[in-house]
Amino acid sequence: MSLYLDLSALQSVPAANLNRDDLGSPKQVRYGNAPRIRVSSQSWKRVIRHGVEQDLGEKAARTRMVPVKVKQALMQAGWPEELAAFAGAQVAASAGKKGIGTEKQGHTSVLLFLPEAAIAELVAICAEHREALEKAQGKRNAGQLLSPDRIEEILKRRTASISLLGRMLAELPDANVDGAAQVAHAFTTHAAEPQRDYFTAVDDWLGQAETGSGHLDTAEFSAGVFYRFATVNITDLMKNLEGDIKAARTVLGSFAEHFLLSLPQAKRTSTAPHTLPDLAYLAVRQHRPLSLAAAFEAPVTADGLGGFAKPSRSTLASYAHNINRLTGDDRHRPFHGHATIAPEEQLAGLGGAHNSYGDLIEAALEAALPESGEQR
Repeated sequence: MSLYLDLSALQSVPAANLNRDDLGSPKQVRYGNAPRIRVSSQSWKRVIRHGVEQDLGEKAARTRMVPVKVKQALMQAGWPEELAAFAGAQVAASAGKKGIGTEKQGHTSVLLFLPEAAIAELVAICAEHREALEKAQGKRNAGQLLSPDRIEEILKRRTASISLLGRMLAELPDANVDGAAQVAHAFTTHAAEPQRDYFTAVDDWLGQAETGSGHLDTAEFSAGVFYRFATVNITDLMKNLEGDIKAARTVLGSFAEHFLLSLPQAKRTSTAPHTLPDLAYLAVRQHRPLSLAAAFEAPVTADGLGGFAKPSRSTLASYAHNINRLTGDDRHRPFHGHATIAPEEQLAGLGGAHNSYGDLIEAALEAALPESGEQR
């Protein structure tokens, strides 16, 4: 039986373009026969990952530039450029049984996901094999000059964020990690469409008699109340962290905090949409996670004051009450609770009320991973 931490949030975002499509427009989805604004899971997951890594002090990089970074480090150590580039390419070529391909710019043909500290270790291996690299430089089929086992061991190494979010690398199957976290695309609880913004930029050095602008263009933005959902398979996270309950609790708490506090950074200098969720709902569940997205299949309509936030909160609470009644979830839900901007509202369907995000997260962690060390 698996244990999950489900996280839901309602967040009002003013004029912004958090996540653009290939034409620069806010991403969209049609749901319940109504257009909605959407923010992709990848966009929000990236800022969450960076926040978790910052908290834990162990950064990882998803990159194709490992050979380039090795080359740059070797050149800083005094290696000739061509030899350093050859050594960087050998790091990829010596990975596993068949190696990883590289392209003209020295990038690997696939994205790697590894700890940033691994670059220094790869550089050290190159230094140990400098003589062999010098002898083979220029040969068309140099083979694997570095230790494949050592290179693979370094590329397989994990950080907490890798254990949390997973890693897929077909060239090194043993490096694959099943991610414990799942993040859904956020979408507006109500019908919403992009809006256009015509803007100009003034040339500060135009003469007083000159008129006009230095630049003019149009851009698109959107606004709305978003439903956001993520879940973490705590059982899988514990497995990825080799049963370390203390580490799992730390990682889970950091993920929950950054799920609530993070915001994608697109167009931030021209929109500054730095809001926070006005409702957070956390539940610890057994068997399977449960998204409450279906609460908004019928788009929410504005209340008497014209806002969507309050009716979105009541819609979510009502749906949660009814879905929990249908599933009899009290038997398989050790905890659920919420924190809201409006404590006077009756949101009983969302479990007990907590004063702050921090109190809510701590209560959920204690239910899932008690400090006593006994996982429920």
